[in-house]
Amino acid sequence: MRIISVAVDGIQQAADQGLFQWLASQEAHIICLQDLRMPEPVLASRPEFQLDGYFSYFFDAPQPEQNGVAIYTRDMPKAIMYGFGASNGEDMNGRYLQADFEHVSICSLLAPHACDDTSQGTKDRFFRDLLAHFSKISNKRRDYIFCGGWNIAHRSIDVSKPDTCSDLSGFLPHEQQCLNQVFGDIGYADAFRLYNADADEFTYWPADKQNEGTGWRTDMQVVSKSLTKRVEYAVIYKVKLFSRHLPVIVDYDLEAL
Repeated sequence: MRIISVAVDGIQQAADQGLFQWLASQEAHIICLQDLRMPEPVLASRPEFQLDGYFSYFFDAPQPEQNGVAIYTRDMPKAIMYGFGASNGEDMNGRYLQADFEHVSICSLLAPHACDDTSQGTKDRFFRDLLAHFSKISNKRRDYIFCGGWNIAHRSIDVSKPDTCSDLSGFLPHEQQCLNQVFGDIGYADAFRLYNADADEFTYWPADKQNEGTGWRTDMQVVSKSLTKRVEYAVIYKVKLFSRHLPVIVDYDLEAL
């Protein structure tokens, strides 16, 4: 089963760059998109944002030109969940969409970006609540795959210039510790790193001057412990650009959802 995840920097511009033609050629079972920046009614009504053979689900923000996530799936889910119950409601800002199947839940996640102390506080609260959510659902008898733009790079291997990024949001020590908890105490795993341990594997290049020329691997598929043996193949697609983020493709040894 193939799952593709990509943050699109606005679904219209990504579509104009040929995203949907490429997705249609990939034979993915699930596709998760983030940062759509378009109202849900428009997404649901316009054929250029649909894929033949897929059910599509969208979650926009109160200001729909911001954020927004989507899940395309060949199988109809048993349930769709919007948000996960964050204390400050940030998850309801077009940031978390979950499709529940018989045995597996697939989530499309867009974590907050921070550019100052206020937005960093919002981001930190979001991740505190997300970690609590992860701990809670780890006791459930089902598997989870969280696909998304995490806006955090885990280790030095995941940033091209780690020495100059240590004081930047996305690579702050407490943010790295957050992912240490996800991949350590809570027991989830970075699907790409289960298959590929190479350096210089980045998914995102910020446009601001402070980050100019710096590659980050902040786009991940994070899987629950019982799925760590199910990752067959993982790659960052680099042939064509659809946004500043590259698609993450993971094949799982799963016959049914």
